[in-house]
Amino acid sequence: MDLPPYSPGLHKLVTLHVDEIQKLTNSQGFVDATHIILEKYELEKVGAVVHNFDNDSFTISFCLKESHICIHTWPEYNQLTLDVYLCNYLQDNSQKVKDVMADYISYFEGKIIKDFEINR
Repeated sequence: MDLPPYSPGLHKLVTLHVDEIQKLTNSQGFVDATHIILEKYELEKVGAVVHNFDNDSFTISFCLKESHICIHTWPEYNQLTLDVYLCNYLQDNSQKVKDVMADYISYFEGKIIKDFEINR
């Protein structure tokens, strides 16, 4: 059986500078924003883990049927790291990854410090 070439998916990773510290300490706000994004892009959540640290920073991982979304915040540095990866099992989701990330950048009103795209 001859199969066409396959690209497993696009993995986008950013580091953002965020002026509004409250967004870097409000884990529930990120969870709420993520649920809106999941619905908008028809992504299916399999599970989520939220951990809030003593300084109110947080780390959150959403396991998706399509792969994952993960964030780590550092309010003391006005920064966060965020990664979004969607598999290309039934369709090319590369543009969707870029759009999801753009929605998060807009939510945080973030300035990009680092921006990586890895085609897996």
